[in-house]
Amino acid sequence: MSETIELTQQLVRCQSVTPQDGGCQQLIADRLTPLGFKHTHLRFEDVDNLWSVTEGEGPLFVFAGHTDVVPTGPLEEWTHPPFGAEIHDGLIYGRGTSDMKSSIAAMVVAVERLLAKGNINGRIGFLITSDEEGPAINGTVKVVDYLEKNNIKIDWCVVGEPTSTTTLADTIKNGRRGSLNGDLIVKGKQGHVAYPHLGDNPVHRFSGALRQLTEQQWDTGNEFFPATTFQISNIHAGTGVTNVIPGDLSVKFNFRFSTEVTAEELQQRVTAILNAEKLDYELTWSLSGLPFITGHGQLVNATSDAIKSICNIDTELSTSGGTSDGRFIAPTGAQVLELGPCNATIHQIDEHVTVAELIQLTDVYEKLLSNLLR
Repeated sequence: MSETIELTQQLVRCQSVTPQDGGCQQLIADRLTPLGFKHTHLRFEDVDNLWSVTEGEGPLFVFAGHTDVVPTGPLEEWTHPPFGAEIHDGLIYGRGTSDMKSSIAAMVVAVERLLAKGNINGRIGFLITSDEEGPAINGTVKVVDYLEKNNIKIDWCVVGEPTSTTTLADTIKNGRRGSLNGDLIVKGKQGHVAYPHLGDNPVHRFSGALRQLTEQQWDTGNEFFPATTFQISNIHAGTGVTNVIPGDLSVKFNFRFSTEVTAEELQQRVTAILNAEKLDYELTWSLSGLPFITGHGQLVNATSDAIKSICNIDTELSTSGGTSDGRFIAPTGAQVLELGPCNATIHQIDEHVTVAELIQLTDVYEKLLSNLLR
């Protein structure tokens, strides 16, 4: 059996529902130690993180990933045990097989193969967290702070998120949109619906602003990003009965934004709309991540070449989808890409990945490393 498959099975069998690591990081460290990696285990509150790196000089290439997984959901709905890592008809089943323990296994085996062939021109690191599927406040972001304080600079970073759509490596992420959240409370006055002049309905008052916010063109995007989008994710008012005017309206919304606009500009434009409607409101903002982009250059070229060599396809560069821990690494100046297995079953019952694509993914990672470091 392939070493990548065996290591994937070992990692999946570690029950590491976020923020638990379940022993995965020690397993990874044990594999890397004979290769000359030095390990720093960084624990912040209830989150375990691993920083492992080879010694030497030259540019630093880092594989980044997470060992935590989302909860399984109802166990009785799984055809195969979620932590069994069983193989059936060429598929490995289990929570984390696609997102993203298989990527980590392929990364480790690719490094083992590369270093077995001789010296490299540079260094290799692993940045592994158990906080990607959770709040993401005690994981990669704090490891990056540690690296910055110790003047450790990452040149190239590949995150093992499942980016492929229909076939392995048909899509890689060379950036991500920013994510900005708003929590809005529009204030009114509660009253009886039969006497509307004695109340002040915040739902009615917000209707004009709602239309403007949903019809606004925030930007038109650019070469790498689609236009910025605004979506309301939750809206609530009232006591649950039909004869009471609500006293306030709660609205939660999100921007996924490109590099054509800043978070500050979005906040200013929303505030201007609310003020123009003369609303009495409270608005709290939270920024989940800034947009980042890795344009054409060494990392993109090396990755595209590796995919062409191993998979015989021309990969597509994309910035679609949600956020990833790449958003914490890119601001340091590192070139960042995401490349991993197919994502069709991530976070689903009977999550799985094919044996064949993991073997191929290992080859792609090894070729990518060779392109940059040898």
